[in-house]
Amino acid sequence: MMNIMDDITIKEGWMYGGWRAPENLWRGMTTSIHDDSVAKKVGMRGGTIPGTIHLSLFAPVALKMFGDRWFEKGSLSLYYTFATTDKEEVRAVVKMPPEGAQDIQVEARIEMRDGKVVATGTLALGEPEDLSYIRALELKNSKPEDLRILSGFKVGDDLISQGVLVTQDVADKGLKAITDHLDYYKGESPWGNSILSPTAMFGVMSLGSNTLDTARSNAVPFYGATEVKNIAGPAMVGIPYIATGKIACVGVSRKTEYYWIDTFLEEKETGKKIASMRHLNRFMKAGSSLYENQ
Repeated sequence: MMNIMDDITIKEGWMYGGWRAPENLWRGMTTSIHDDSVAKKVGMRGGTIPGTIHLSLFAPVALKMFGDRWFEKGSLSLYYTFATTDKEEVRAVVKMPPEGAQDIQVEARIEMRDGKVVATGTLALGEPEDLSYIRALELKNSKPEDLRILSGFKVGDDLISQGVLVTQDVADKGLKAITDHLDYYKGESPWGNSILSPTAMFGVMSLGSNTLDTARSNAVPFYGATEVKNIAGPAMVGIPYIATGKIACVGVSRKTEYYWIDTFLEEKETGKKIASMRHLNRFMKAGSSLYENQ
């Protein structure tokens, strides 16, 4: 079996991950945008792959480019621009940094075979001077009276914190959804325990989804952007953590309502911050009974 690092290539100042074809494992969720019929009703080509699945395309590239330190103090910041469907091929593309750089940020994107960009953003190591792609975006809030699906959501509100303890069994099940399986995820890690993939990091810090009354709004949610950052990483299997966070922005666009969250993963025993995330949740107006006359 080919090592997932073997098909990484460098050409004209860019590093290219291998082509991957993630499977849509959520097609049976008949109330979600991952289902073909629901997706087509709101204008998509078919049931979509969650954008957060693509985060893990970058782990082998980051490992080859920056080494193990990326899992301790590296970040990935992506804004999703095109939704892929079942088994459509994608790859990670990252601009090569200057040789020997220690605190550096470079352009990153996900592309399809036809060149279509699925996500655009930045990959970073350490504490670069420039803001990440997502942190550089202006967060635009809307007036409370303009909100329907997200009525009652307020900037600064605390999200319900939760304890996190990922077992190896749970971690192994999560690997089925991603295409790039580092040995570090399965027990062979320089830090002792197995570590969490970027996709799994999203999973343990994705607070707040349980606060939306989907039965009332019939909202069809999808992911708009994600940044995961290792502060004192990596996040590991078998270690008790607490995930905390706040709502950072709530707004309305032409086709969606949306909210941004800022969350942290902290060691339960010491309170030390291990990782952070900024994430954008969107909700299609076309899928909501609250907009049925528009």
